[in-house]
Amino acid sequence: MVVKAGVSARDLAARVVERVTRQDAFAAATLEAELTRAVQLDARDRALATELVYGTLRVLPWLKTEIARFATRGINSLDDRVQARLVVAAYQLFFTRVPPFAAVSEAVEAVRLERGAKLAGFANAVLRKVATRAAGMQGEHREEALLASTPAWLRAAIERALGADGAAAFLRSAIEPPAVALRVEREEERDAWIGRLRAAAPDATFEPGKVSPRAILARGAGRAQALPGWDEGAWTMQEEGSQLAALAVGAREGEVVLDACAGRGNKTGVLARAVGATGAVDACDTSPSKLERMGKELVRLGVRARTTYAVDWSVGSGEVSGQYDRVLVDAPCTGVGTLRRRPEIVLRLQESDLQVRPQVQLAIASRAAEHVRVGGSLVYVVCSVLREEAEDVVSALLAARPELEPASFETPAVQAVARDSASLRLLPHVHGTDGYFVARFVIRR
Repeated sequence: MVVKAGVSARDLAARVVERVTRQDAFAAATLEAELTRAVQLDARDRALATELVYGTLRVLPWLKTEIARFATRGINSLDDRVQARLVVAAYQLFFTRVPPFAAVSEAVEAVRLERGAKLAGFANAVLRKVATRAAGMQGEHREEALLASTPAWLRAAIERALGADGAAAFLRSAIEPPAVALRVEREEERDAWIGRLRAAAPDATFEPGKVSPRAILARGAGRAQALPGWDEGAWTMQEEGSQLAALAVGAREGEVVLDACAGRGNKTGVLARAVGATGAVDACDTSPSKLERMGKELVRLGVRARTTYAVDWSVGSGEVSGQYDRVLVDAPCTGVGTLRRRPEIVLRLQESDLQVRPQVQLAIASRAAEHVRVGGSLVYVVCSVLREEAEDVVSALLAARPELEPASFETPAVQAVARDSASLRLLPHVHGTDGYFVARFVIRR
C-alpha cells in the first residue's frame, strides 16, 4: 500500500489497522513500514499515529460494538477499509483529546474519497452519534473496553497467574504504546549515549531503563536507525525485559553457550558479547531466514555466532551435539506478555493455545536440557505471564528431568528483581517491561 504525500496521522493509522485486520499483518512491523514512508510527518504526528494504531487494536471488539449501536445492520458487512476508518475515528472520540469535529470530519472525507458519497453519509451519521455517546461518558469506559476486548478465557488465565487486581493492572497497561528500548553494547557507556542521543534529538526523550543496565528508553525519536550510534554498532533495538532475560543466562568470558531458540538474535548478541573472543555461542532456530538476518545484525554489532543450526527442538536436536556451559531456551509462546507492542495477539489467540503451547515448550526445554554439561545451567524464558506457560511447565520439566535443580540467578541486575528466587516474572505495570517469565536450573553434579 502506497502512502500518498500529505497523508495524516489518522489516515496512516487507519491503513495500518486495515492491514492488520485484513491480512493478519503484525502491527509493529506494518506501522514501522508506513512511518518510514511517511517522511513528511513530524514527531508529534508520528506519536499520534502510533497511539491510534495500538489503542484501536487493543480495544477493537469494544469499539465495533459501540459503533454497531448506531448501525442498524451492523458494520461487519462493510469492507475493511471503511471499518478501519470508523474504528480509528471512534477510538479518538472515546479515548483521546482530539477534537470530535476533526476525528469525524477526516474519517468521513476519507470514506467519501475512497468509497463515495453514500457510504460517507452513513459514516457521518454513525460517527456523530458515537461522538454524542462518547461525550456523555466520564472515562469509566476505558477499563470496560479493555475487559470487553479480552476473551473471557484469557482474562481468567491472567487472573490465575496474577490475581484479580494484578490482571486488571496488567490489562490496563496494554492500552498505551511502550517506549522504544535500545540496548547499548557496553553497560558503562549508557550514560554517555543518553547524552549524545539527547543532543541529537532534543525534542525526544531518552531515559535509562528500569531493570536492564543496558537499556535506554526512547520516546518521540522517530526512526531509531537514523540516530547516532546505529551505524557504529554501539547499540541495537531490544525490548528491556528481553535484555534482562538474556542477562539472566549469566554467560561469562570464555564459556560455550547455546541459544536454542534464537529468533532474530537479540539475546544471541548479549550472549556473544558476554563470552567474548575466547568463548563461543551457537544459535538455533526453526527459520533459516531468521538465522541469516541474525548473522548480519551480529556483524553490525561486532560479534558473531560460532555456528547456526536450523532446528525444530519439538521433534529433535537436529545437528546440535555436545555439551554446553549454559543453554538458553526462549521458547515460542502465546506472547501474552507483549500485548503493549502486539495488541493484535488478543484478536488471534485461541483457548486451545493454552493446551498446545505448553506441551511444545516442555518438549523443547526437555530436549535442550540434554545439552547442558554437568554443573552447567539452563534458563527457560517465555514472553508470557500465564501459569500454564510458566510455573506449570517448570513443574513438568522438573518431573521429566530429575537431574535439573532450580537455582538462583547470578547476574546482579537479575538478582535485584528475583532476589533469591530461582524464577521471576516481569510485568509492565510493575517493571515497565513486557511481561516475561524466567526460570534458571543447574544440572546436578
